[in-house]
Amino acid sequence: MKYMLLVYGAEDAAPLPGSPEFGPFMQGYLEVSQEMTNDGAMIAGEGLQDANTASTVKVRDGKTITRDGPFAETKEMMGGFYLIDCDNLDQAIAYAAKIPSATYGSIEIRPVMDYEQ
Repeated sequence: MKYMLLVYGAEDAAPLPGSPEFGPFMQGYLEVSQEMTNDGAMIAGEGLQDANTASTVKVRDGKTITRDGPFAETKEMMGGFYLIDCDNLDQAIAYAAKIPSATYGSIEIRPVMDYEQ
């Protein structure tokens, strides 16, 4: 089953580039990404630029409305994602728990729709 792991956290909570904590933090991402790749679970994964670079699009009454910024007005913003293929939810949870941002933010796990079934 495919799962999307959505990585959320307060943008000011992660270690900053150049800080002593940043190297080990990023090493944690490299390690979990490599583990998922080695296990054959990794389909895709990317980090996202800061929320202030986001645009939100809505269509209302046939008109396209564009707004700068993310749709959600929350303290935690989506910082990246992994798309993985796992045997079950327990395996997806185990991977999510290894994502470094889980220590200061949260990882939302969403099953991917399978339109072939």
